[in-house]
Amino acid sequence: MKSQRLLIVFALLSLLFPGCTDKNMAASKHAGAAVSSAAIPAVKLQRVFKDVRMDAIVFLTQAPEDDRYWYAVEKAGRVLRFENKAAVAESSIFVDITDRVDAGPSEAGLLGMAFHPQFRTNGYVYLSYTGNDAGLKSYISRFKSLDSGNSLSTDTEKRLLEVAQPYSNHNGGNILFGPDGFFYIGLGDGGAGGDPKGHGQNTQTLLGSLLRIDVDKGDPYAIPAGNPFVNSNKGLPAIFAWGLRNPWRWSFDRATGKLWLADVGQDNWEEVNIVEKPGNFGWNGKEGKHCYKTAHCENPEYIDPVIEYSHAEGCSITGGYVYRGRQIPELNGIYLYADFCSGKLWGARDAGNGVYESFQLLDTGLNISSFAQGHDGEIYILHFMGEVYRLVPQ
Repeated sequence: MKSQRLLIVFALLSLLFPGCTDKNMAASKHAGAAVSSAAIPAVKLQRVFKDVRMDAIVFLTQAPEDDRYWYAVEKAGRVLRFENKAAVAESSIFVDITDRVDAGPSEAGLLGMAFHPQFRTNGYVYLSYTGNDAGLKSYISRFKSLDSGNSLSTDTEKRLLEVAQPYSNHNGGNILFGPDGFFYIGLGDGGAGGDPKGHGQNTQTLLGSLLRIDVDKGDPYAIPAGNPFVNSNKGLPAIFAWGLRNPWRWSFDRATGKLWLADVGQDNWEEVNIVEKPGNFGWNGKEGKHCYKTAHCENPEYIDPVIEYSHAEGCSITGGYVYRGRQIPELNGIYLYADFCSGKLWGARDAGNGVYESFQLLDTGLNISSFAQGHDGEIYILHFMGEVYRLVPQ
């Protein structure tokens, strides 16, 4: 099992993130002004839930208005449920769809999960996964709990969306309900290197986009009135933002509602965008703030990232959350993010005039696949190999 896990990590580093082995790395750079060491909050990681066996975990969440349990998403196709207690040792299977998940490709599998805001009354949970039906496809499906929230019935699956994947990587996978009540879906550009099919700048495909739909209306969903192409033939109506390469992890700030979206880069640059309105975020014309495809790099409609760093500091960004807990008041309002390859953990604070200054908090040595945020605003970090850590004061 240990050797199998090491092979999984190697596959992720060499296939999922080819920039990790790029010998022509750009000079190290983080957007924003330097921060004095006195201004950097002193934090450390504390291992939690260490007796709960988890494998290849990619997401961790809690149900709305209920902090009694955590739900851990495993890449292979299971969601585990366990008590939110320090000494917890047992878990139950909340749902198991390994029979319909294709987790073979390095970036494929069960990739995202979202509780409906009214889960207590309707029992709805949404899963984002890849399957193989005459080729790899991304599915967004709704499942229902028939036992008062203890588990999901696999027989209740209703597919909302099915998107063919031309290659085996850049599947995105994150799904969340926004503060506006709408359902957001992240999809990568479809894979290979450099977006060879031009999906990022093609608004006639859902690939390379952030989608926004209304799952409480229509069948299987309706389109919110504020989507940019709802009354236009210039793009598909479900698209909210585009020009994305692989929006693996993104989140909403629970205090301001801002959407912080980390987009995995290609050869040299990783980036974080703030999505406050519909728009074009540049890929594959630009990688970060830099030209990638010179032929269509200078487009005034491109929205630049607020944070970027080069592959001298890592090779695959993992987006996190804005800290809104009480245990580390110095972190309040700071956006946390990390790199899967290097294990570095950073924070970014608003320096005014749209500028964000970044600073390194820790060099964790972990393969950080995702972050989690409890209802109390505290932050957890997921090590892909099956470990969960809580961010605590030093």
